[in-house]
Parts: sequence; C-alpha cells; structure tokens
Amino acid sequence: MATLTTGDLRRFSREKQLEFGRGLRDGTPRRRLAELSGEQRRDPIAELAAQNKSRIPSLVPVRRERMSESPFAFYRGAAAVMAADLAGTATTGVLIQICGDAHLSNFGLFASRERALLFDVNDFDETAVGPWEWDVKRLVTSMAILGHDFGMSDDDVRQTATKTAAAYRTRINELAQMSALERFYLKTTALEVLDLVSRLSKSASKLATETVSKASRNTSHRALRKLTTTTVDGHYRIVEQQDIAVRVPEMGLSEAAAMVDEYFGSVPEDVVALLACHQFQDAVVRVVGVGSVGTRCYLALLTDADGSPLFLQMKEASVSVVEEYFPQELRWEHGRRVVAGQRIMQASGDPFLGYVTSSRRGSFYVRQFRDMKGSVDITSLTDPDDLALYGSLCALALARAHAQSGVPGVIAGYLGGGTDPNAADTAFADFAEAYSRLNREDHQRLLVATDEEWLPTS
Repeated sequence: MATLTTGDLRRFSREKQLEFGRGLRDGTPRRRLAELSGEQRRDPIAELAAQNKSRIPSLVPVRRERMSESPFAFYRGAAAVMAADLAGTATTGVLIQICGDAHLSNFGLFASRERALLFDVNDFDETAVGPWEWDVKRLVTSMAILGHDFGMSDDDVRQTATKTAAAYRTRINELAQMSALERFYLKTTALEVLDLVSRLSKSASKLATETVSKASRNTSHRALRKLTTTTVDGHYRIVEQQDIAVRVPEMGLSEAAAMVDEYFGSVPEDVVALLACHQFQDAVVRVVGVGSVGTRCYLALLTDADGSPLFLQMKEASVSVVEEYFPQELRWEHGRRVVAGQRIMQASGDPFLGYVTSSRRGSFYVRQFRDMKGSVDITSLTDPDDLALYGSLCALALARAHAQSGVPGVIAGYLGGGTDPNAADTAFADFAEAYSRLNREDHQRLLVATDEEWLPTS
C-alpha cells in the first residue's frame, strides 16, 4: 500500500511517479485486481432498501421497476452494492478524485461555454476521493454486463472488457507524458469522436452522427416547446408527465424559487449577472435516472424579459457510496462535493454548475438542463466491435478525468505498458466477468424480493 499522499505524489517528477507506480506492484501485484470475495457480503437488497429510507416514498416502487428491467439496469442503480463489494478488494492505496459511478451510461455529450460539443464523464453524484481502481472496475464491468444482456458470446464479452481496460491503460500512459498544463487544456470534442469512429466502424459512425446531431438540437428553446404550456395570463407552466414530471405543491414552488435565488451565491460573477436577467416561472419534481429515482430533483424554468428560457435542474445530493469506506478530508455539504468533483474531473464544466442547501430539503447541486446534452443509445451497441469501441471512448475520457488529480504517472507505472492485453488488462477483465455473474444473481434476487424486503421499515 502507498504511504505517501496524493499531494506528495503530484509533486514528483514524471519519471519518479512512474518508478513509484511500478514499485506498488510489490505490495499489490496486478493479478490481484481480479480478486472478488463473495464471502460475508452485505445483503444487496438490504443495501438498496437502506437508501430507500431517504427517498420520496411514492417513487420508491418506480425505482424498483426501473432496476428490474435487466441486469444492466440493476447495475446502474446498485452503485452502493458494488461499493460494498469493492471495499473488500485490493487497491494500490493511491486515492484520487473519482467519479464513483463510472458505468458506460454516465458518459455523454454536452456543450462547453464556447458551444463546442464535448464527450466526457457526465454524472458525479457519487464523486469523492477514493481508489482509482474502483472507477476502472465499474466501467469495465458495465461493458461485460451489457454484453451479456445483448446475448454476446463469452469470448466477445471478454474481448470487450479487455479492450476497455487496455484503452484506459494506454491513455493514462499517454497522459503521464504530458505536462500538467497540457492535460488541463485537453478536451475530447464531438468532431474528434466522429473522426475516430468513422475510421473504425461504419455502423458506429452512423450512430455517433445521429447522437451528435440530436444533442446539437437539444436546446432550451426546444425544451420550452416540448415541456411547457402557456397559461391564459401568458406565463409558461411545465406540463406534468406520469412518472417523469410531477407538479410541485404551492409551498414547494415558493421554496424552489427561494432555492434558485440562494444558488446564485455559488456561481461566478459573470453567471450571476446573466441569471439576474431572468425571473423564476415554474418548477416540477422530475423523476430521473435509475439509481437516482426517489431523490428530490426539481426542474426549474426561468425566463428573461422577452420570454427566452433557461432550464435549471436542482438535484438532491446525498452521501457518496465511496464515503462510507473512505472518509473525506474535506467535509463539504454534498451539493458542494458534487460540484467540486465535477469541476476537477470534467474537461470543461457547465458554467451554471452550482449548489444550494435547503433547511427543509437538504443539499442540492444545480446545472443547466438539456442544453446541447446527449448520450449514446446503448441499446444500439449490439455489435461487439461497436460496444468495444464505445467502451474505449469512455475509458479515454475516464483516464483524462483521473489525470487531473496530478498522478497519472503513478497509475501508468503501476499498470505498465507493453502489448495488449497486459497483466492489468487481463485482471480487470477477470474481475468484470466475475462481477457480472454476481450482478445477475443480485438482479434475480430483486425480482423475487418481497415488498417488506424492498420498502424501508423506518
């Protein structure tokens, strides 16, 4: 295990980081990355039910319904289950800012302040300081689980997982050769993704082009037309949709407006000046994601004096699944934790990213809603080569995000170079196969769980 802090290691030269990383293999051989102990596991259903205690009661059944759809859907909602399992596995002891939930659906497209479409990690609810290995395992395992859901052969699933791990390793080695400033400015644009994909796969190229085109059209004005109606007095109101958008009671509406006002204090001055041109119009509770279902999430509509819209999503931030096993040095409120993690890891963040705390509702983080955001339709990745290609793109983004903690040389030195696959790639793929089987068993347990097991008792 490492005895130096990340703060110490980031001041090492490139060669010294690489040397230190190689030395970590003595204490944690790379083959140990494959280890998964199923002994004395926490009950996965009890782990999920414990989270339900803080959720909106009427939405707890919706969470179960969404997680029941497939083993991959279960995996998306079971970050807490996997964190408990990972807590018993070997790591190098190198702790950095991690995503905490780096499965393949948590990557996507979004617009930079300069309106360029970028591809990057896009979900940070669980971000915290923790073992970098956890993120890699979460990503590689998601490839294996989805491949099995598609009915791919064991060999194809194995290849997909291995290629994803190899892509991460190769990229972190490349990043270790760059200066900190070069890494800081590095971005993956949608145009670069399209260029890469077009040279490797015709079917994936078509899917990528459609995804980029859809994201480009996903503007606030389009959301206004799609999600709102106009009242007789000329005000916009967000339309209710069953299991998606629920009307906020009058007390909640005024509270949402107050939260928007308070959020102004967490963003830069130029954004405050822009927000000051807008007035609060409406808000609904929006049901989001799979694992997040039941957490409090407001969708707020603001407009300027001419009716031009700005949608903000205010999403509840609770304890990260990482924090139980790795207490954080900085004890921030969770909304601020999410914002800080996103700002560190993303190549170019949402300028509206901020946070707010409600005395009645808890901690929230705030971001712009739907503005040139998009994600790949993973149900279209049924070809093993296309799935492996997408996994590699996610791995490249994850490596860059990890490198921002300043120790890519340590990770690269530990993982090693050489031809594909190397010992680390093989170990990550072994872990993914083993955890995929465990996840299928957990999914089956959810399907047969009683209401008493799923619903919180207090």
